[in-house]
Amino acid sequence: MVGPWPKAWSSSALANKFVEFSDVVRMRRMTRSFTSDPIDSSVLVDCIDLASRAPSAGKAQGWNLLLWEGDETQKYWDVALPQSKRADFSFPGLLRAPVIALSLADPDAYLSRYAQDDKKSTGLGEGAEKWVAPYWTIDASFSTMTLLLALENCSLGALFFAHANEDGLREAFAIPQSIQILGTIAIGHVAADETPKGRSAGRVRRDAQNIVHRTTW
Repeated sequence: MVGPWPKAWSSSALANKFVEFSDVVRMRRMTRSFTSDPIDSSVLVDCIDLASRAPSAGKAQGWNLLLWEGDETQKYWDVALPQSKRADFSFPGLLRAPVIALSLADPDAYLSRYAQDDKKSTGLGEGAEKWVAPYWTIDASFSTMTLLLALENCSLGALFFAHANEDGLREAFAIPQSIQILGTIAIGHVAADETPKGRSAGRVRRDAQNIVHRTTW
């Protein structure tokens, strides 16, 4: 646990400057029940464009989305959650989401970028094992989080969740083995009956005083 923040960090002027962003962050929730109403495609494209502005090492830009809209979403669910497993599914409203996307990271984009002349001296273009941390995963995660915030800013709900049947997804949708699948994002309008909460919703959120270690652990 750390001591109080410096006064400059909590000034009212700074708080006012970021009040709108703060609202978006605090209001964002994982939505588990959607309406089937379609999303304006231009809004979805704008949100994805915003997400593409997240940090990217060397501007390698290895984040991709595999997207299904409308009736096409059933192609995803038929592989990830076949009809035989839906009878006791805890979140049936999730199946109504009008947009489903797989968030993908491409390691080869980073190896290729860091093999170029201006980055070659780092040695990071020689192989994934040269990287202390998998920046393709980190950067794709940045973009995924930015997308969730952008969707909230547009009054849309979203749920990021772990995909099932990865081998089946790769086979059905021709996803190369070299591509990392981070997870699935369901996107749509939040159902009026309110989204069910996850089992971990009641856990106490750690605050900054418990997160930050000053100088040493």
